[in-house]
Amino acid sequence: MRNWVLKSTVLFLVLLIVSCSGLQTKRPTQSTSVPIVKQSEAILLTGAENTKSYLHLLKGKNVGIITNPSGLLTASNATNDTLPNGKIIAVRYFYKRDAQGNLQQYSQSIVDFLLESHIAVQKIYAPEHGFRGTADAGELIKDGKDTQTGLPIISLYGNNKKPKPEQLEGLDIMVFDLQDVGARFYTYISSLHYIMEACAENNIPLLVLDRPNPNGSIVDGPVLEKEHTSFVGMHPIPVLHGMTIGEYAQMINGEKWLKDGKQCELTVIPCLNYKRDMEYSLPVRPSPNLPNDQSINLYASLCFFEGTNVSVGRGTDLQFQIYGSPFLKNMRYEFTPEPNFGAKEPPHKGLKCFGEDLSKIEKVNRLELKWLLKAYANTEDKATFFNDFFTKLAGTQTLRQQIEAGDSEEAIRDSWKNGLEAFKKMRQPYLLY
Repeated sequence: MRNWVLKSTVLFLVLLIVSCSGLQTKRPTQSTSVPIVKQSEAILLTGAENTKSYLHLLKGKNVGIITNPSGLLTASNATNDTLPNGKIIAVRYFYKRDAQGNLQQYSQSIVDFLLESHIAVQKIYAPEHGFRGTADAGELIKDGKDTQTGLPIISLYGNNKKPKPEQLEGLDIMVFDLQDVGARFYTYISSLHYIMEACAENNIPLLVLDRPNPNGSIVDGPVLEKEHTSFVGMHPIPVLHGMTIGEYAQMINGEKWLKDGKQCELTVIPCLNYKRDMEYSLPVRPSPNLPNDQSINLYASLCFFEGTNVSVGRGTDLQFQIYGSPFLKNMRYEFTPEPNFGAKEPPHKGLKCFGEDLSKIEKVNRLELKWLLKAYANTEDKATFFNDFFTKLAGTQTLRQQIEAGDSEEAIRDSWKNGLEAFKKMRQPYLLY
């Protein structure tokens, strides 16, 4: 009898262990609506997702925020624990159900997250392309009200690139959360400059939520010369600077590039488990005409075409992955730009363009000049190939002069070396990763 009881007890315990083990791995039922905890030793978290480092800094304060659709959280570390070596062991993901009832991971706007966290967001400031990110490059953005939150939206593009004192009234702190792509002429870092300047002049602390640079391992291109400063190039840096937007904010402050050498009260919330040479795929397009990783990788190299009579694919589904013009008829690839999302009036609208498809090439690891040189060599209209915008993009007159003189790519690249070495030394104190 005792043996039978003992065997029954052992069997019961085994079944209980198996049952509990099954419960631990069981998928959530259809009624589950709470976030799911997953285990990971080194998941990358953006500054926005590094919530424990900044939510307490915003509690009880009136907050302004400059952001757009790139200001996303795909995970929150509000429930994270960390080991002594800094490795994350628990990350809470956001989930919702699709039409079939299946759980799908989803993203949440930084504005929605702050409001749900009972942060008193008062105003949204919108950079180029607007808060919802649907405006064309260069399109005038108007002030308004966000239909989803009811918050006022103040445009920081067009004639009002820098917030006026009256537009900052009532704020205790400003938050900056935009996804940069690491190129000098990508205007989000110019908006950063003006936000920092306005904050410095009005004694408002600035909190920058850092994000990875998808081109963070590349430092390349001509360094901007002061006389060619514009909104597409405000500082003496190369085309590809290899810094995160948080690091860049520290450099703006440290080098005293703001008006009258002012410095703002700056706090950068770092990414966790980020290295600048790691692969990073953006969860959403950072602007309307950068739809995928390939376009983001090629952006700096192909953007020079914006200062020429060559299209970079605006008005197609391959923006910044193809190039061409009606004047390159000896090239085989063909496309015809038509109005679409982010390009209401694309260059060469309705005209057949001839050029090259780069959508399937391997990732580039430097600023490539070969396509620009090839297009100039093959154009039927060299007289109008360049326009005045080219010098603003290049940050120097020298590049155009070198191309028109027929200099080799190697000779052109060699002329950048001293400037690049000086820049790398200058940026070193501001690097976080």
